[in-house]
Amino acid sequence: MRFGVTDIHHEFGDVRALRGVDLDVPAGSVVAVVGGDGAGKTTLLRCLVGRYAPSSGTVRRPSSELIGYMPSTSGTWRDLTVDENIDFIASAYSMTSSDRDRRRADLLDHAGLSGTADRLARDLSGGMRQKLGFVLAMLHEPELLVLDEPSTGVDPVSRVELWRLIAEAAAAGMAVTMATTYLDEAERASSVTVLDRGRAIAVGTRDEVMGSFPGSITAPEQPSVPARSWRRGRSVREWHPTSHGPTEPTSNGPALEPAELDFEDVVIARLLDDRNIDETDGST
Repeated sequence: MRFGVTDIHHEFGDVRALRGVDLDVPAGSVVAVVGGDGAGKTTLLRCLVGRYAPSSGTVRRPSSELIGYMPSTSGTWRDLTVDENIDFIASAYSMTSSDRDRRRADLLDHAGLSGTADRLARDLSGGMRQKLGFVLAMLHEPELLVLDEPSTGVDPVSRVELWRLIAEAAAAGMAVTMATTYLDEAERASSVTVLDRGRAIAVGTRDEVMGSFPGSITAPEQPSVPARSWRRGRSVREWHPTSHGPTEPTSNGPALEPAELDFEDVVIARLLDDRNIDETDGST
C-alpha cells in the first residue's frame, strides 16, 4: 500500500506554497520531508492528510479514521491530563474501552510515559509533551502516520526516543512521513524529499541524494564568496557551481572527495544550486 501526492500545487492568494511536488509514502517505511522555514513542509503534510484541499494534483490517502496526524504544536490539550488526552482521542475515533486501555498501556510504556497518567499536559517537559503527541497520533493504529517536525525543540535524549518510536511504527507496517529540520534524522529515513520554496529539489534515498549534487565543495581557510559558504564547526565549506575533479584545483582549494562530505553539505549545495546564486554575489 502506497500513499502520497502527485504533481501537487497549492496557493495562498498570490503565494505559491507548493509547485508540482510528488511524495511517495509506502507502507512499512519512513519518508522524511526536509526544508527550511517557508519551504512548504507543513502545507504538503496538511494536503496529504486532508486539512487543505490542494489547488491541483492528486492525493492518495486512506480514509480519515485511518490517518494519524501530529502537528508541530504536539497536538495535545495542555489543560487535560495525559489520561484525559488519551480518552478524548479514543472517543473521537470510537475506540472500545478495551482497545483504548490496551493501546494506552502499551504506548505509554514504549514512550517512557508510564506514571504520568494524572499529570496535566502543560506540566510535562517539552520532550514528554511531544512524545504524548506521538502517542495520541498512534492511538487508533492508523495506516498512515504523518508527523510535522515531531522533535523540534526537544532535548537530544527525547529526540532519540522519538525516533525509536517512529522506527517501530514503520516496522509494524505503518506508512510514516515526517517533516524535519534535522538532517541527521532525515538520513535515517527510507527516502528523503528536500523542499525549497515549494519545489522538490532532491528526492531519493540518502545515498541517491548524496550522489546527486552539482558542482563541487571545497574547505577553504577563508571563503571567497560568502553567499556560497557555510561553517561546519571550526571549518568552512564553499560550493562551486562548476564541476571539478576530486583533485583538480578550484579558485579556493581542491574539491573535497565524496567520502569527505556529509548529508548536510550536500543538501546545502542543492539548496544553493536551486537558488542559482551568482558567483560574484558577496552578500551573506
